[in-house]
Amino acid sequence: MSRHQAMPLPSMPSARLDGRRALVTGASKGLGLAAACALAEAGANVTLVARDGDALNAVVLALRETGHQAQAMALDVSDIDAVREAFTGEATDILVNNAGTNRPKPLGDIRGADYDAVMNLNVRAAYFLAQVISESMTDGGSIINMSSQMGHVGAANRTLYCASKAAMEGMTRAMAVELGPRGIRVNSVCPTFIETPMTRPFFDRPGFREEVLAKIPLGRLGRVEDIMGPVAFLASDAAALVTGSALMVDGGWTAQ
Repeated sequence: MSRHQAMPLPSMPSARLDGRRALVTGASKGLGLAAACALAEAGANVTLVARDGDALNAVVLALRETGHQAQAMALDVSDIDAVREAFTGEATDILVNNAGTNRPKPLGDIRGADYDAVMNLNVRAAYFLAQVISESMTDGGSIINMSSQMGHVGAANRTLYCASKAAMEGMTRAMAVELGPRGIRVNSVCPTFIETPMTRPFFDRPGFREEVLAKIPLGRLGRVEDIMGPVAFLASDAAALVTGSALMVDGGWTAQ
């Protein structure tokens, strides 16, 4: 018998999320629905949050019918008091801060109501939900903020949206520094233009699709499926040393 012992090899960290509890906002459609499906398929027990209870219930029913663990919570996450009442003390391992909105207009057309609507949902709601959830999160927790390539670049008619996503990028990095000593990771996912119910009307404008595609080296718009792998990765032990990072899912837009 050979006395030579096999060389020890590194083991791939698990990308499974079995036994973990996840919370996804804006989960009734679009990117939030895709994120919830990704986490459920990886084994997490997912709570889907949105204002439209009927749409949420339909998604939860579909997830349960395919053998996944899911439940719905109809809630307006911009209502900070309601958020505190709903989630204070709740054990959550994964938070996907996805709820968001956009009001693309020329700089001169933006009004206070536009500013409040975008900033209150994209920044304020995400900030305070992360605050509440992180209070009871334990070592190994993961907060994923659904940001945008527009948090890293500028674009006409999107000064307000760019400002909100740049703010999200800043708070992501700062939260990562503050929560890191507790073993909680905080990252962002930054998609390019993805066809969702929110973005679809933009593409009705003549020439807009062509303008966008000209800036994406991979030559196509995003699909909701494109964010599923990044979200599942950042939620899992496969990303155990990843925090304070912005994962670009932009087809190369920001590489130019």
